[in-house]
Amino acid sequence: MNVRALRPTSLGAALLCAALSAHAVQEQPFDAQAALELSQAAVGRTPADYMLLDTQGRAHRLASYRGKPLLVNFIYTGCFQVCPTATRTLKRAVEAAQGVFGPDAFHAVSIGFNVPFDTPDALRTFARQQDAVRSGWDFMSPEPASLPALARDFGFSYRPSPRGFDHVLQITLVDAEGRIYRQIYGEDFTVPQVVGPLRELLTAAPRANPSVAGFLDRVRILCTVYDPASGAYRVKYSIVFELAGGLTSLGAVAWFFWRELRRSRTA
Repeated sequence: MNVRALRPTSLGAALLCAALSAHAVQEQPFDAQAALELSQAAVGRTPADYMLLDTQGRAHRLASYRGKPLLVNFIYTGCFQVCPTATRTLKRAVEAAQGVFGPDAFHAVSIGFNVPFDTPDALRTFARQQDAVRSGWDFMSPEPASLPALARDFGFSYRPSPRGFDHVLQITLVDAEGRIYRQIYGEDFTVPQVVGPLRELLTAAPRANPSVAGFLDRVRILCTVYDPASGAYRVKYSIVFELAGGLTSLGAVAWFFWRELRRSRTA
């Protein structure tokens, strides 16, 4: 049994996955360029509010994830190589992002598109096999009738093949308002490719009631750098010292002007 990965000629990081299935279908060519164009055309779009079932069979609306950034990818539990690899890579990115931003700063959802076979039970088993059972990351089954529209809204293209499915391997980053912000391609994307856009969304988000804790969280988000040797983010203390030095200088300038103003008023 062979597993084939197709690499498109444009947007150099994109990867098309073909995995195994028990269904033999007539092979049709997969248009990688058209698939990537459809994927990119989805940026800025707001997907409709679809119903999804979690691994316990409980129903959730897609709109229930609004209010925080959301990572969405489409998987296929019958895939034995590429989809599991991509899931484990996403796991590393989710772990790193949760370490930087906190466990509740964003959500992640993996949607099984091989209906009716990607059931809640199949997705629960798949998540356990990939060691991807984490708080804030849900594996979901769509309603079969809504799958074509759901995939289209996210710019996700797939086609049955003798090996299973050819499909664009992508992670879609959705902002807190439910709009698609970025598409990230490949099975071996790097952690910063996910954490970077998440940082952009989180640092741009308004904070209703700033507090000391909120300020420290923001500093933590801004003052971390990726260490490729360890595969994790660490605090860049030089930035913290520079920030502290800058605040001290501003305070000193403000104090000087306040003192001079008092002297002039006394005189």
